[in-house]
Amino acid sequence: SDEKLDLNDSKWEDIHVITGALKMFFRELPEPLFTYNHFNDFVNAIKQEPRQRVPAVKDLIKQLPKPNQDTMQVLFRHLKRVVENGEKNRMTYQSIAIVFGPTLLKPEKETGNIAVHTVYQNQIVELILLELNSVFGR
Repeated sequence: SDEKLDLNDSKWEDIHVITGALKMFFRELPEPLFTYNHFNDFVNAIKQEPRQRVPAVKDLIKQLPKPNQDTMQVLFRHLKRVVENGEKNRMTYQSIAIVFGPTLLKPEKETGNIAVHTVYQNQIVELILLELNSVFGR
């Protein structure tokens, strides 16, 4: 909403509230940030040989709608900063991927093994975080 928030208000001190709201925002989008029609393409990209993964994922991101690309870039740059403060918050690339993978990237209809999908969702998010500059440039 257009409501102005005072992030200095004590109700926002618990980081889990803000993180939960961010995850809920992405979870409740009509379509995930990584659109439904590209889900299998991203999964196939992460299954490729390691040196082919980054170019494949980068190419797929370029195929997404521009607002998705822009949002993705801002979100992943923020999540990278979270990981860079891992000494304080205990968040790693893997933990961020586990938390955000299934929220940002999911099939339109769950078929087959959900656990397998989860592994790929996490790997894709982790790859983008690890290779942020290669994927989005500086």
